[in-house]
Amino acid sequence: MGRGIAIAFAYAGHRISLVDLRARSDEAWQKLRGEAQSEIEASLSGLAQLGVIDAAQVQGIAARVDCVKAADAPAALAAAELVFEGVPETIAAKRDAFEHINRHCREDAILTSTTSSILVTQLAALVHRPERFLNMHWLNPAYVIPVVELSCHPRTDPAVLARTKALMEAIGKLPVVCGASPGYIVPRLQALVMNEAARMIEEGAATAEEIDKATRYGLGLRFAALGVVEFIDFGGCDILHHASREMAASIDRARYTAPAIVDRMVEEGRLGLKSGSGFYEYEGRDVGAYRRDVLSRTLGMLKHAGLWQPPAAETRE
Repeated sequence: MGRGIAIAFAYAGHRISLVDLRARSDEAWQKLRGEAQSEIEASLSGLAQLGVIDAAQVQGIAARVDCVKAADAPAALAAAELVFEGVPETIAAKRDAFEHINRHCREDAILTSTTSSILVTQLAALVHRPERFLNMHWLNPAYVIPVVELSCHPRTDPAVLARTKALMEAIGKLPVVCGASPGYIVPRLQALVMNEAARMIEEGAATAEEIDKATRYGLGLRFAALGVVEFIDFGGCDILHHASREMAASIDRARYTAPAIVDRMVEEGRLGLKSGSGFYEYEGRDVGAYRRDVLSRTLGMLKHAGLWQPPAAETRE
């Protein structure tokens, strides 16, 4: 993940250091640095082969990434405006890393962890001046996927969050903010979908090939045009309420029972677009224009997938 993050910043024109905190022999260090440089160049060459960048740009972008050995880590950390901790997913490893970071980073540096499993509230205790600390979860490949999930703890300074968001946006990323909750947003949602897909194969409900076709061109295409919550409002919260009730009864009550918020919204008549309010408010909004916008987004994804067909020129008998 660290190498992917390095590419993202180098691509945007920044110099970035990949810092190794582990003392190694010269031979082991040269091997590690060679692997990192080769991976970065290979990733950029892949973009060149797809026509995203010119092949002549690969070396120039890769050269913006400095690989720093442990002996030189203090100087690199002291110069950093923004630090991403990316060591193995254990508290012991995180504690050791933040001991180095606390000792050498300047007071105004923003400190983050790229952990995918440890809560920001757990890690904040390891950080000197925790108000400048938050978790930052990238999605692979980090240099391609725009969303970066920012998870804050109660003491995260709003100014630090704003500065972090601005830095991410400046390199072309789309930061989204969530609280100290397991799984962030994307992993929590996708784990449910992936487990259910595996369960359908196990039950013989559909093959892997059919499930993938359905998700790429049905589920995925629609959710690429509409956010998940926007999708609830667009179809109607009552649709989700009734569908959940039926699947809870026929498949598994624990997995499909709707959360209390859905039942409450149905009782209150907050059904979404058709009632004027749902998770979003629609009063005063040009609903016709909004529906056309949604259709335009969906058609754009359909055309991108190569599945759009023009109308038949003649009537078929």
